Amino acid sequence: MQATAYTYDPETRTGQVLLDDGTPVPFDAPAFDRGGLRLLRPGQRVRIEVEGGDGGDKSRRITLITLQTF
Repeated sequence: MQATAYTYDPETRTGQVLLDDGTPVPFDAPAFDRGGLRLLRPGQRVRIEVEGGDGGDKSRRITLITLQTF
């Protein structure tokens, strides 16, 4: 799944992405660390893997975030 980086806190390695429909979805440090990134800037296109989502947006959890490559 693709998204756009929206927020990122380098101290906690957490933030949010925006899905293509504009829905914000948070990510935690383990998801960031799994992607092997060192920095993330708002506006960057990213690839994410998610778990859940059938119980509404709050049940959706990002398990991996990395840069989108073409």
